[in-house]
Amino acid sequence: MQGYKRQKNNFSHYQNNDNRRPRKEYEQKSQGLVVHLREGEDINRALRKLKKKIENAGLLKELRDRQFYEKPSEKRRKAKKAGIMRWKKRQRELETNR
Repeated sequence: MQGYKRQKNNFSHYQNNDNRRPRKEYEQKSQGLVVHLREGEDINRALRKLKKKIENAGLLKELRDRQFYEKPSEKRRKAKKAGIMRWKKRQRELETNR
């Protein structure tokens, strides 16, 4: 009976072979939000730029949404309720403009 070949190096799974994808910790991560400043630009202006980028990217909204688990049925119910409220608001605006 012939036994299986045992690898000499127990840490072979840490080596990156060309035929395998690199491990996650070695993959490059994206930079995220970057604020470019001019020479001598005020720090308050840089903070305002950062806040605006965060707002436009919707990061705070996503953070609040992910803070607690929400069932899909609750998401649908909220979306339907928001749509009804938008429709009512448009109707009110149309009536006031007449």
